[in-house]
Amino acid sequence: MAYESCDIGAILQGNDYPGRGIILGRSADKAVLAYFIMGRSASSRNRIFAEKGTGLTIYPFDAGKLEDPSLIIYSPVRVLGKKTIVTNGDQTDTVYDFLKQGKRFESALETRRFEPDAPNFTPRISGLIDLETGFSYKLGILKPADASASACSRFTFSYESVPGIGHFIHTYAGNGSPLPSFRGEPVPVAVGNDIDEFTALIWKSLNAENRVSLYVRFIDLERTSFESRLINKNA
Repeated sequence: MAYESCDIGAILQGNDYPGRGIILGRSADKAVLAYFIMGRSASSRNRIFAEKGTGLTIYPFDAGKLEDPSLIIYSPVRVLGKKTIVTNGDQTDTVYDFLKQGKRFESALETRRFEPDAPNFTPRISGLIDLETGFSYKLGILKPADASASACSRFTFSYESVPGIGHFIHTYAGNGSPLPSFRGEPVPVAVGNDIDEFTALIWKSLNAENRVSLYVRFIDLERTSFESRLINKNA
């Protein structure tokens, strides 16, 4: 029986504010990573992506309008050997440091919580592509356990790669005030073999008013070299 997957375009078109999102998976012969950010406030929209070596960093588009940088500016993507980390916050550095010490992705996330941005308490979402032995990937989410955010719930998901399949996780179930957190497991989605087509599909499916930046990377499974595409609304 064929593995069932969803259309990422339809999922995004059905949610005008998924917030920040991660897709990890596999094309026919590449590891696939996609990360996007959205924004409703002027501060959240005042951002751009920029590649820096093998990593990705977020910068303010207009530094003069930067308010609190703590939850706005971070490195979403970092590479350690044959491992690629992607997250929606500074937990990228936490995961990197733990992996460098020979510790586990899950152990790194045990030390972190959701963001302290009341009343939304935005979940922290994280992913890891591991090409050290074969190809597997993980996704994790740290979210409030209740409406008062009195405790943190931590969920991690581990996948063996399947050609043509990825998994999608994001911060918000939809728009609202406060914003409702993502619920359930990462959604299986179809992943194509053309990086330009995949990038265009995601970008055009994101709400045009709220989308800010998108980054897509296709990684060679043997050499771990990669090609990437980057779109900034503030360009």
